[in-house]
Amino acid sequence: MKRREFIKRAGSGTLAVGAGMAGLKVAEAKPQIKWKMVTTWPKNFPGLGTGANKLAEVINEMSGGRMHVKVYGAKELVPAFEVFDAVSRGTAEIGHGAAYYWKGKSETAQFFSTVPFGMTAQEMNGWLYFGGGLELWQELYKPFGLIPAPGGNTGMQMGGWFNKEINSVGDLKGLKMRIPGLGGEVLKRAGGTPVNLPGGELFTSLQSGAIDATEWVNPYNDLAFGLFKAAKYYYYPGFHEPGTTLEAIINQKAYDALPKDLQSIVINACKIANQEMLAEYTARNPAALKTLVEKHKVDIRVYPGDVLETLRKYSNEVVEELAAKDAFAKKVYDSYMSFLKGSREWGAISDFAYLQARDKA
Repeated sequence: MKRREFIKRAGSGTLAVGAGMAGLKVAEAKPQIKWKMVTTWPKNFPGLGTGANKLAEVINEMSGGRMHVKVYGAKELVPAFEVFDAVSRGTAEIGHGAAYYWKGKSETAQFFSTVPFGMTAQEMNGWLYFGGGLELWQELYKPFGLIPAPGGNTGMQMGGWFNKEINSVGDLKGLKMRIPGLGGEVLKRAGGTPVNLPGGELFTSLQSGAIDATEWVNPYNDLAFGLFKAAKYYYYPGFHEPGTTLEAIINQKAYDALPKDLQSIVINACKIANQEMLAEYTARNPAALKTLVEKHKVDIRVYPGDVLETLRKYSNEVVEELAAKDAFAKKVYDSYMSFLKGSREWGAISDFAYLQARDKA
């Protein structure tokens, strides 16, 4: 009888402990830390907006429910071009956008998104992760109370949508084109007028004639926006954005308040988002291009060689002048160009040589 009573009591105790542990797990599953993510992209926009969503999902899942990041598209919480300030002042803990949007804060920031005739996506990742680029980026954003991290890459972009043919450099004169960053400065030097607009305003601006041309991303995104309905000609290559790095910007105080394991989760989630976005564009662009050509009869044109040569000349001038503005810009420029030089030498006998050989088959 004593033995049976002991087993009964022990069993009851085990159940009580089990119930207590279950209650503890339920409590742990409730998000203890809630973050807001603001983006420069339209809500749920393919590639860019869904890339921001993916970053939030990975943080939520990897944290085991201890964190919950809620994503706000452009204008839901703040306008697209106020993301930097919103995260800097703590209105949101994390943002998703592109560094060239913040040239008003620092022109040097543009190096960390894309440079005309500069690095491809693979080269940018190499420079940022293993060539000292990310450390320079962090140094640049530190005074703003921000931590930057690569949070996606579009890969090679298209040159853009035009309502007139580009047969010579003269056709760029007076052209009103939505084109951000250093690419916009190159267009300006060629006689055009760069206009900076958020993605959500491109179609109506192009359709109404407020602008004559626009670049956006590449076939996957351009098809989703229906830009083929507003412009006749689709030019390539995207000299202005050969491998655009998108960014996650994290409020420093919010990050410092996290335990070490959650800090690691946030940073590594950015790496996952960076890799997955590039893979998605690589997978989606061929089918989107086929749809644009075969279904919508888009007229695809290549920039004339002399136009590209002139734009390359202006690009070199713009970037060199930016580097001469202050010591830190020169430091970033030297690091970027040194890495690009080495990458070109290797690329000539690796990727470029292989693609030439493959395409002759």
